[in-house]
Amino acid sequence: MYSGSSDGEGPDAPAQRKIPPPSSMLWVRNLRRYIGSGAGLGSEALMELETKRILLDIFKEKQQKSAEAGTIPSFYKKKPEEGSISHRVQRLAKYRFLKKQSDLLLNADDLDAMWVCLRENCVIDDATGAEKMNYEDFCHIASVCTEQIGPKCRRFFSPSNFMKFEKDESGRIAILPFYLYVMRTVSLTQARIDMSELDEDSDGFLQPHEMEAYIRGLIPNLAQLRDMPAAFVQMYCRIAAHKFFFFCDPHRRGKACIKKILLSNCLQELMELHQETEEEVTDTEQAENWFSLTSAQRICDMFLALDKDMNGTLSKQELREYADGTLTDIFIERVFDEHVRRGKIGGGNAREMDFESFLDFVLALENKDAPEGLTYLFRCLDLQGRGFLTTADIHTLFRDVHQKWIEGGNYELCIEDVRDEIWDMVKPSDPLRISLADLLSCKQGGTVASMLIDVRGFWAHDNRENLLQEEEEPQEEG
Repeated sequence: MYSGSSDGEGPDAPAQRKIPPPSSMLWVRNLRRYIGSGAGLGSEALMELETKRILLDIFKEKQQKSAEAGTIPSFYKKKPEEGSISHRVQRLAKYRFLKKQSDLLLNADDLDAMWVCLRENCVIDDATGAEKMNYEDFCHIASVCTEQIGPKCRRFFSPSNFMKFEKDESGRIAILPFYLYVMRTVSLTQARIDMSELDEDSDGFLQPHEMEAYIRGLIPNLAQLRDMPAAFVQMYCRIAAHKFFFFCDPHRRGKACIKKILLSNCLQELMELHQETEEEVTDTEQAENWFSLTSAQRICDMFLALDKDMNGTLSKQELREYADGTLTDIFIERVFDEHVRRGKIGGGNAREMDFESFLDFVLALENKDAPEGLTYLFRCLDLQGRGFLTTADIHTLFRDVHQKWIEGGNYELCIEDVRDEIWDMVKPSDPLRISLADLLSCKQGGTVASMLIDVRGFWAHDNRENLLQEEEEPQEEG
């Protein structure tokens, strides 16, 4: 059928030779062998070939290690050395990421504009007078805010956010809680960005000096701290940062998780110092806030007053004067046994409490009802280190309280009656012993601890009904 020729060759021309496949040609095989050896390739091609070979070796090595390790994933990665290329790249990437996240935040003008949009497009509840919005208003406000502020506010107007808030019978939510939610989200995000910038090794934890640097940066923005003497700033930051580590670093590893710091009550207490002192905050509230200037100065004055020999540390005898000497001797001994490291003073045989340990001591006594404070005190109460208290431990602990009680001119007590009362208050799961879990679950652990370590604490419990009546009388008069 195809025997004819279109190029003028006659029918008698010899049949066309069959072309062999390229792979069977000798010159093709030689060329492939020549290229595969790398000879004859340019420098860029050689570099690319070498890179592929190295990456392939790395991939095979990882596959082999994974096969040998089984299903256990890698959980440790060595941190890059200071000044290395990988360290510099990591810091640059972190800076760019945090800068991008910061640019996505609403600033003060954006928040003001959002509040105006909310108020202009809401409805007034006839019954309560509260400003509210339904879902249609919510979507409309989202469009208006997006036009005025930009797309960065859009994430706050999602359907899931609307469903988070309490709705009335008409399906409306109040605009004020929503606006406060936006403000708190922005504030916490900004705090996380600021803390992450100070996190030198980028592990999600802050060390004490990094936390102190964060607090130092906040001082100019906190209304109640603006007039702080410059000479006191370093000491204040030390005192303030210590509370974060007392509550956010329970295992005393020397670093606190940034997420835990953001969710703690400590940060909220610190941010309360934004309020103006003259109009919004009383002297009592300032004294109760650990982060107030008044409280920090009180702590320093207290330590200096106890340090009779002015050596910068406290001995057992000096600490006994704390709280007008109402703490028992056995409790002071146990504090030094459990929470004070042995120092070099006195030839290594004497223990002295430094300022950091004193801060832990004060925080525990002022937060006895908190799990962290009660854990600190329980270690002192657990005389045998067994993880529980027996009736013999209670008797031994309360004996010193009883002695101070009688010395104060009070009526005679029966230690067994007090012991039985403590058992009734705690209601331990094991009737023969009281554990830390029992003290935490009974919600009266702080009261029990006070009864066992402080004669003033026992007096307050013994006169609780009279004290409660005295508190109620001024309220009725007001």
